[in-house]
Amino acid sequence: MTISQQNFALCEQAQGFLSRDVQQLVIDGQRVPAASGQTLTTVNPSTGEVLARLAAGEQADVDRAVLAARKAFHGPWSTWTPYQRQALLTRIAQVLDEKFEELIHIEAMDMGAPVSRLRNTKPALTKMLSFFASQAANISGETLMNGIPGNVTTMTLKAPVGVIGGIIPWNGPLNSQFWIIGAVLASGCTAVLKPSEDASLSVLRVAEILHEAGTPAGVVNVVTGLGKEAGHALAAHPDVDRIAFTGSTETGRRIIEASTVNIKKLQLELGGKSADIVCADADLDKAVPGAAMGVFANSGQICFAGTRVLVQRPIVDEFTERLLAFMKTLRVGHSLDAAATLGPVISQPQLDKVLSYIDVGRDEGAELLCGGQRLEGELENGYFLEPSVFGGVTNEMRIAREEIFGPVLSILPFDDVDEAIAIANDSEYGLGGAVWSQNLSSALRVVHGVHTGTMWVNCYGYIDPLVGFGGTRLSGYGSKGSAAHMDTYLYSKSVYIEL
Repeated sequence: MTISQQNFALCEQAQGFLSRDVQQLVIDGQRVPAASGQTLTTVNPSTGEVLARLAAGEQADVDRAVLAARKAFHGPWSTWTPYQRQALLTRIAQVLDEKFEELIHIEAMDMGAPVSRLRNTKPALTKMLSFFASQAANISGETLMNGIPGNVTTMTLKAPVGVIGGIIPWNGPLNSQFWIIGAVLASGCTAVLKPSEDASLSVLRVAEILHEAGTPAGVVNVVTGLGKEAGHALAAHPDVDRIAFTGSTETGRRIIEASTVNIKKLQLELGGKSADIVCADADLDKAVPGAAMGVFANSGQICFAGTRVLVQRPIVDEFTERLLAFMKTLRVGHSLDAAATLGPVISQPQLDKVLSYIDVGRDEGAELLCGGQRLEGELENGYFLEPSVFGGVTNEMRIAREEIFGPVLSILPFDDVDEAIAIANDSEYGLGGAVWSQNLSSALRVVHGVHTGTMWVNCYGYIDPLVGFGGTRLSGYGSKGSAAHMDTYLYSKSVYIEL
């Protein structure tokens, strides 16, 4: 029996959405075809089968969507009070809660994450919407002293930037889109979203849900299509005021170049090669599964994955033994398999890329301790890969320097904390990182010493909108979460009043 013939439960609502002949663009509150009439296909990575046809948006479609967003920005939406926007976000949260099972089934089929994992992301989505609802009523300027002779009052106001272009990654679009949507609705901006051609479906469904919840037409628009066409058109559009992008550093560079047409504001979360440092005094009962899932969660397709696991030399053997034992508890399977802990990678090209890096690691002299093969049998038509561990890795090897974006973990030994910090910082990237130690002084030395946007101590991967996260170096700039996030959707206006 093939994987496509197995009776995995797909909820009825998701079946109805996926049964559409073509998934259209969402512009000005309406589902519309691409101006060219062209479509492209998206594939279920668990089976390799075509899942849906998407409207192939291009420049003309981006123009239509930006025009709708601009019209909405200057229309009745501009008169909504902070309390009205807050209430809208609260309603959206309620509707998403009701439709969450439908959405995670669509996401599982579209990008391959196990539905069991996606179900656990619900609290994060709820917190994100609560955060942005609170921010809607928390936008404020200041009354300032001044040195102007006479009776002059001075103040600053915060105003929405305008039309936001959101380019959404394929490795978790269901939650990722709300970093943009939440800030747009809280601030009074409008948006045109361009999801990845590999995983557009949950973004399209959410756009419909937003309108069901009362979001005015044109406030959030979605244009599907190829990055080199629809994505580039959005990044270069002269009537888009800000771009929020999550994806590769290479694409980020192109977005920076395109944004110069009108000096757009940018928020870029790009690649990473994060160091996860395990000290000799670490609690290995926590550090081993924590470091492993810091890489293998979402099949390694997380920007801040801790793929360089630095282990202090006295415990390398014990850590490795425990890690390999933990690997045996991981089950790779179809995204609708309730027992699966890991799903496929997103596509055939991504699978080929990851397998090529495994060959590179072997050629460079690293020891492949487990994994490294495409799975066969009933999973052979999907893009499934055994989670892989390399030992004997040095920081000069390509597998320790380049972002693989797949389930590949490299173990690098170190002697002391200073060496670990030096190895961690010997990278072009600076997105995430962690340290496992029961010595607070050692942990804080690492926290202060490693040049990266986020550090975890005795844990990995926690993200809270109240705190936020971001990157340095080639990992990008701009915050997701915290007051700094909202500031990039606003601009300050200085006001002088002579009485």
